[in-house]
This record gives sequence, C-alpha cells and structure tokens, in this order.
Amino acid sequence: MSTRDPGILQGTLDLMVLRTLETMGPQHGFGLAKRIQQISGRALDLNQGTLYPALLRLEQRGWIESRWGTSDANRKAKFYHLTRAGRKQIARESQDWERTVALMERFLRPAG
Repeated sequence: MSTRDPGILQGTLDLMVLRTLETMGPQHGFGLAKRIQQISGRALDLNQGTLYPALLRLEQRGWIESRWGTSDANRKAKFYHLTRAGRKQIARESQDWERTVALMERFLRPAG
C-alpha cells in the first residue's frame, strides 16, 4: 500500500498524525512520516505532498500547533505538537473508528 492510493488514507491520516503526536510528543514532519511508516510496517510511505497539507489542515483546525526548532541533524525544522482541542479530537475520532470497525466486522464475518 502507498499513499498514492487516495482511498487508503481518506479519513485516517488526521488520526494517525494526532495519535503519533500524542504518543511521541512534538515531532517535525520528517519524524512524523518516518514514525507512521514504521508503525504501519512500511505499508504507508507518506510523501511531502500528502503529509504537509494534512499538517496545515490540522493546524488550521486548531488541533496542532507548530514552532520552529532544531532537528537532531542540527537543521532548522518546524515541530508540531498536539493542542487540547487535538486531544479531544483524538477521543472523538477514536470512538468513531471503534464503531466503524465493529460494524465492518459484522460484514466481514463468514455467513452462518
């Protein structure tokens, strides 16, 4: 799987980013992409054209904030961190996904 297939991440990337920030703390874009790739077992390979628009959208919604800092490679980088509103959004989206998964499991079970 790759992020080139728009159906793969539709409606999921926001929650992946938010949960990664919740778990890892502030991260720059490259670090987020690397961690999401790692968690997905390399099934997701986020490119800049996918990740950075999502980060901008999350920031505009007030779910994350950014600050400039220095990366481990001693380069200037924008670091993203979760806001209080972002933590509330994680709770909402997690509940929605749990309901969706439970519903889909009903359809995927063998008939009988």
